[in-house]
Amino acid sequence: MSTKNNGQAKALIQEVYKVIKTNIQQAKFSEAILLCQKQLATDLPDNDRIEVLYLLVVAQRLQGEHHGALESNKTLLELNAEHARAWQENGYLYSAMGEHLKAAQAFYQATQLNPALLSSWRAIQPLYDRQGNSKAAAIAKGQVDYLAALPSAVLGATDLMYEGDLHTADRICRQFLQTNKHHAEAMLLLAEIGIQLKVYGEAEFILSSCIELYPQNKVAGMAYLKLMAKMAKFAEAKTLADKLLVASPSNAILLCAKASAMVGLGEVKGAISIYQDLLQQNQDQPGIQLLLGHALKAQGDLSAAIAAYQRAYHFNNELGDAYWSLANTKTYHFSDAELAAMEALVSKPKVSLENRIHLHFALGKSLEDRKSFDAAFAHYAKGNQLKQQQIKYNPDAFEGQVGKQIETCQPELFARLQAVGEQSADPIFIVGLPRAGSTLLEQILASHSQVDGTMELHDILGLASKLQGQKNQYPAILSDLDESYFARFGQKYLQDTHVYRAGAPFFIDKMPNNFLHIGLIKLILPNAKVIDARRDSMACCFSGFKQLFGDGQEFSYGLEDIGRYYRAYEKLMSHWDSVLPGFVLKVQHEALIDDLHGQVQRILDFCGLPFEQQCIDFHKTERAIKTPSSEQVRQPIYRTGMDQWKNFESHLSALKDVLSEGA
Repeated sequence: MSTKNNGQAKALIQEVYKVIKTNIQQAKFSEAILLCQKQLATDLPDNDRIEVLYLLVVAQRLQGEHHGALESNKTLLELNAEHARAWQENGYLYSAMGEHLKAAQAFYQATQLNPALLSSWRAIQPLYDRQGNSKAAAIAKGQVDYLAALPSAVLGATDLMYEGDLHTADRICRQFLQTNKHHAEAMLLLAEIGIQLKVYGEAEFILSSCIELYPQNKVAGMAYLKLMAKMAKFAEAKTLADKLLVASPSNAILLCAKASAMVGLGEVKGAISIYQDLLQQNQDQPGIQLLLGHALKAQGDLSAAIAAYQRAYHFNNELGDAYWSLANTKTYHFSDAELAAMEALVSKPKVSLENRIHLHFALGKSLEDRKSFDAAFAHYAKGNQLKQQQIKYNPDAFEGQVGKQIETCQPELFARLQAVGEQSADPIFIVGLPRAGSTLLEQILASHSQVDGTMELHDILGLASKLQGQKNQYPAILSDLDESYFARFGQKYLQDTHVYRAGAPFFIDKMPNNFLHIGLIKLILPNAKVIDARRDSMACCFSGFKQLFGDGQEFSYGLEDIGRYYRAYEKLMSHWDSVLPGFVLKVQHEALIDDLHGQVQRILDFCGLPFEQQCIDFHKTERAIKTPSSEQVRQPIYRTGMDQWKNFESHLSALKDVLSEGA
């Protein structure tokens, strides 16, 4: 469909929505129902179908057609299980039908998905009173009192944020703050919207300001801690956690936040001690068991990590993340009983979307290990489909970013600014796509006596984000910046990353996504080294598709999306080779496996490092590794993963087609 026709179709459906809503407001429920049913008989996109179904449910409920409304809502929730207002409608329907337990369950689900639904909180409180659940009723009353006291603009913006309309929520919140400059709840809300929009720099400024204005605001402190962890500012997160712990020394959430920051800083033993101390008081804390497992895995104690993950699902058998964490060791094999438990859980409607996503990916890995490839792919595909519902990735936006980098970063820019950056040669950047072999390259280089291995550092992404907020957007602003900025940015990068180093002359930054910012890296750190971890396109893309990432990598949850991303990546890397010849070394994963010694020598020569045998014996190096490949790089080179995608070839035509377009 052309852009013009697409726009006309959107305008038409919006007009239909308006008519349906008017009919409902005027109590013309039969007319609204007929109009909804007429629209549903057409070929609507899923988002429009969901909206029409919701309006149909409301009209049917108000008409008194309770059973029909429940059936319509069942269809809606099959399309989007996280539609909070659909769950709220089920609550109203079950209440009207006298099914109070089901009503309470539905309202509870609605409030979990959208905590700003004041109507659901008001409806659930008397239902809890009826059940004699005084504790739950008190929580509901507290939430009613809190939400009712919020200014209507802040409550409305909070509701919109939870419903996914972030830009409208952002606009309303900003308008409110223009006349209520230091309103704490509005500041916290604007920061949360910024985090969801990934405008981390602005969110950080808002939260730091809020803490300065309201130092006793615990919610602000916890939000800031969460953001520091997301931005991988682990030193700052640990300092803040220690500060907050002075007032609440036994607060488990703060202690876990501190331990998580310590893992990020490489202080893994200390973090494990914190988790173990908390669990000594009470083993039945599945979330902490999970965190302990992650820390033990990073330390290389796989058997203890596995035991912690198993305890996590023992205490909460629906905790999909525990099963996925076992699968994500890449070496664990599920028992028949565990496989049966996961199969039973994934089909239960009451299991949350987040848990079902984790379970589908874990089942995919388990069945792949058993060579049940068709069944494994069905679970991988379902897990990816559910994940796409959460993230709503737009491949056009990323391709636009690549286009802007190519347009801005031309030879004349680098010729004009070739000597203005920080001249240090300390950093070695490893870039590429996830699952392309970057962890193996890092382990090889980190085994060298002159190189510190760190982690996937967020600092280059943070610098790019700060430039994004300027009047002339990044990367176009690179052409207009005062030359002094580039050396200052380089110095700031070195200063902020110093905490992750252990004293070696060189260090590795393994953030794969830095490939988008190689132009910025060249301008601020012209003597840095950049290594591009490259892997066969089908193997790399499918490996990404079957990986559930902790955060980011949103392109990886659709075969077409990941194929388009790979093509854009290749296009941009080709551009960097053209405008910055010799600045980037491409290391093909397959070549590394075929000729380890030759490729290691080539890498060390590029980095200006003498040959050391321990780089060949990389699997003997003891260091904390936090990526999914951590156990694989503790083994000698192996070839078993090179052609795994061929077991699924019959399901990968969409990926093949996209990749062949770029050939």
